[in-house]
Amino acid sequence: MASGDDHDEAEGASGSTLPRRQLGRFLRECREANGFTIAAAAKLADLSASALQRIEAGQTQKVRKQDVRALCEVYGVDSEELRAAMDLAAIARTQSWYHAYGGLYSDAFNMYTGLEVAANRLTTYHEHIPGLLQTADYARAVIGAYPGFTSRADIDRRVEHRMKRQAIVTRKTHPVELEVLLHESALHRVIGSRSIMAAQLRHLAEVSKLPNVQVRIHPFAAGLTWGMPRGSFTLLEFEPDGERGEPPVVYIEGGPTQDVYLEKPDEVRLYSELAAAIRSATLEDGSTRELIRRVIKEYEHGQH
Repeated sequence: MASGDDHDEAEGASGSTLPRRQLGRFLRECREANGFTIAAAAKLADLSASALQRIEAGQTQKVRKQDVRALCEVYGVDSEELRAAMDLAAIARTQSWYHAYGGLYSDAFNMYTGLEVAANRLTTYHEHIPGLLQTADYARAVIGAYPGFTSRADIDRRVEHRMKRQAIVTRKTHPVELEVLLHESALHRVIGSRSIMAAQLRHLAEVSKLPNVQVRIHPFAAGLTWGMPRGSFTLLEFEPDGERGEPPVVYIEGGPTQDVYLEKPDEVRLYSELAAAIRSATLEDGSTRELIRRVIKEYEHGQH
C-alpha cells in the first residue's frame, strides 16, 4: 500500500500553502458529502489514514496526482472538478504562483471564492463598491465594462455568482466579519447610471447597519494616505481549525492581469499596516452614513 507517509516528510516549505489548503478543503468536503470516514476513504484510495488526514489539512507539500485522482474517483466528482483538483495539486509544487480570474477554475472552484467562504474576517480597501456589497445592477455594469465579457449570458452568470457570494455577509449563522475601507471616489464615480448609483448607495447604507459589517469612507479631504497608492486589496483571516490555525492571506485582484495572493508573514504584516493607515484617516460610522445619504440625494436630484 502506498502510504504517502515518507515522500512528503523530506519536502521543504517552499511551495505555497494556499492551493494545498484549498485542495484539502475540497477533498474533505467531498469525503464528508459521501459519508466516508477518513479511514474508509483512505483504504479505498490505497492511502494510509494519516496520509489522507495530512492532505485534507493542507500539510502535504507535494500531493501526488495519482492520490488526488484516486480520491476523486472514490468520491465520484465530475470531470471539471477533477481537472481543477489536479491543477491545484500541480500549482502547490511551485515556488510562487498566481491565479487568473476565470482561468483555471470554474466559478464553483474559484480559488478566491473558496478562501472567502472559509474566512471569518475580511478587511478590504476599494475605490469602487466591493463585490460583497454590490447590487445586481451595479455588478452588471462593472462586469459589463470588461472588454472580454460581451455575452449577456456570460455577464448574467457572473452577476449571479457575485450575488451568491454575498451570502457569507447576510447568513444567520457565523456571518463573516467584514470591514470595508472605501475611498470617497467610489460614491461619486457613476457606474451604470445615476439611478443605479442611488440604489447602490442606499443598499450600502443599509448593509452597513449589520452588526458584522463596518463601512468607513476615506474622504477626499484626508489627502493621500500611505496605503492608497498600492490599490485595492483584501486581507482574509481565518479561525483556528482545532490545534492548527490557517494563517492570514492577502488577495490583490489583477483586473486585466493576474490575481496575486500573498501569504508570507512580512507581506501580510505590511498590508495590515496599510489597512491601519487608511483606517486611521477614515470618517467615523455616523459621518460615513451621513456622507452616503448626502450623495444619494445628489443622485436623486440630478446633481451628479
